[in-house]
Amino acid sequence: MAAVTHPTPARDPHFGEQGGLLTYSDYLRLADLLAAQVPESDPASHDELLFITIHQVYELWFKLLLSELTDARDRMLDGETYLPRVRLERCHVVERVLVGQVDVIDTMTPQDFLAFRTKLAPASGFQSAQFREIEFLSGLKDPGYLRRFRGLPDAERERLERRLAEPSLWDGFLAVLGGAGFDVSEAEARFSAYATIAADRERFGPLWDLAEALVAHDQAFSLWRARHVLMAERQIGTKPGTGGSAGGAYLRSRVETRFYPELWELRSRL
Repeated sequence: MAAVTHPTPARDPHFGEQGGLLTYSDYLRLADLLAAQVPESDPASHDELLFITIHQVYELWFKLLLSELTDARDRMLDGETYLPRVRLERCHVVERVLVGQVDVIDTMTPQDFLAFRTKLAPASGFQSAQFREIEFLSGLKDPGYLRRFRGLPDAERERLERRLAEPSLWDGFLAVLGGAGFDVSEAEARFSAYATIAADRERFGPLWDLAEALVAHDQAFSLWRARHVLMAERQIGTKPGTGGSAGGAYLRSRVETRFYPELWELRSRL
């Protein structure tokens, strides 16, 4: 009688063993990421690593914000209200992180900043293309930015020109209102729509919540600007910026900037 053989039970692989080709470091491109902090001062000033790191981290957050805000805009243009608000709520959390990160750079004294500040010129945060993309996408479009900075790399200039030409989050919001049957052709018609929505949140809750999410996004950037002013004044006082701007005076002039002035004015009309 032939012996009965039983197949060896297959061992259930642990998660990650199936391929074995991708590591944590590879997935996050850590070799490239951690090699990107290159001080300009020689010998390197101690706090220059802090300065480079914090600004690179800001740019990573800006990249994520652009992804979330773009998706929110696109979905509003398609008439959606729920997922745009979800995307904006994620942005609100990131924006609170942006404000909180200023505390890290505030640990640097003016003397320590002066040890390498001259190496930065004419580089300046004012030249951050991603920050301007966020402003343009949010509805604060300034074609003059491109005229003032002729030395922008071609890829950055093309991105900014595209953001200037494409619809903004505000355009997306008006598309949602128009799809709900409201007249958005003129300012007074829009204020009438806002008043109707505000007076009947039971019926128009999704529209009200979406408008409030836009206001929260606007407020978060105003708070970031205000916090940035105080940081700059603490570091350099009234000195001009490394990029040639008026420094703290310029930053302070931007604190009152609003993406959605009509939604702010609504408060005065309620």
